[in-house]
Amino acid sequence: MSRKGENIYKRKDGRWEARFIRKRLSDGSICYGYCYGKSYKEVKEKVSVKKALLISGVVDASKKDTQKFSHFCKEWLFLINQKVKESTYVKYVTAVNNHIIPLLGKLRITELSSVAVEKFSREMIIEEGLSSKTVKDILVVLQAILNYTSKNCQGLPAIEINYPKEQKKEMRVLSPEEQINFKNYLLQNPDVYKIGILIALTTGLRIGEICALRWKDVSLDNMIIKVSSTMQRLKNFDENSNAKTKIVISEPKSDNSARIIPLTEFTARLFELLGKKNGSEFVLSGSENKFVEPRVLQYRLGKYTKECGLEGVHFHTLRHSFATRCVEVGFELKSLSEILGHSNPNITMQKYVHSSLELKRDNMNKLALIGY
Repeated sequence: MSRKGENIYKRKDGRWEARFIRKRLSDGSICYGYCYGKSYKEVKEKVSVKKALLISGVVDASKKDTQKFSHFCKEWLFLINQKVKESTYVKYVTAVNNHIIPLLGKLRITELSSVAVEKFSREMIIEEGLSSKTVKDILVVLQAILNYTSKNCQGLPAIEINYPKEQKKEMRVLSPEEQINFKNYLLQNPDVYKIGILIALTTGLRIGEICALRWKDVSLDNMIIKVSSTMQRLKNFDENSNAKTKIVISEPKSDNSARIIPLTEFTARLFELLGKKNGSEFVLSGSENKFVEPRVLQYRLGKYTKECGLEGVHFHTLRHSFATRCVEVGFELKSLSEILGHSNPNITMQKYVHSSLELKRDNMNKLALIGY
């Protein structure tokens, strides 16, 4: 027997079944949809989600489309939207709309298989020329959607995903000589862009973090800066706006990315060159409403490095170079990890620290002290 006012029943096989109106036909007849679960609470939650999706227009109401994988992709995106950061959601939408739905969306749930997913993975690498890391990130999203689908559909077969092995790419790091020359160049006729780049080079700040930095986060008396936000240009999903992208200022990349960084005397003087303020003004622009956005700062960096004859330098190169210099002078690794905003020192060592040949030679020479 169903509960009063609800089309939710307990079946003879022990499962719960919920019936809802999927759509009404032109002749007035009703097409129903069904949800199943192991408990009343589970099936009630499922039918509530289905109704919300139909009202929002996110998914098609036809029975034919509810059997396609694209249907579950759209459902998953709708549900995950309020659970993740906006920047993360944009990445998910890009992965789903640009890759997963075009290649797998037309398949019925029963047609999905480990072989189909493997073909999907290889096509992204071979035909689309995507990197192993990008393909892995897309497959992680696909796995999340498959997990959601398996909980809401009885016909999904067991699927195994083989993630491609990421090729280790040597990151560009400025040599000590390159860094000195570049630093001297930036100190000639310094402007807000050159100073911003120097601050990043001497603190390890990410480009979005330096652009979002406000004067209230800077204490020259205590010689510290507080990283509490980041700036990104993201795809704009507002249908009422003609802008394809928009600037979003949000919390840092992770909990560990929110951090306090001590300043050296040199870096403190860089802040003083910008004109000390105490409020909500952005550090680089000196204004509360205007800011220097990441792509502008990246463009300036490209212009300056070209004039210096430096090749292959991106903003993250400054962060790599900062970490490498710290290790070369014997920086305590746990402190460096916290300054960079990493969850543990292993990430710092594996991803950001690139020992120079000179440092390796110095360490090898230490063996001479014990007779090697």
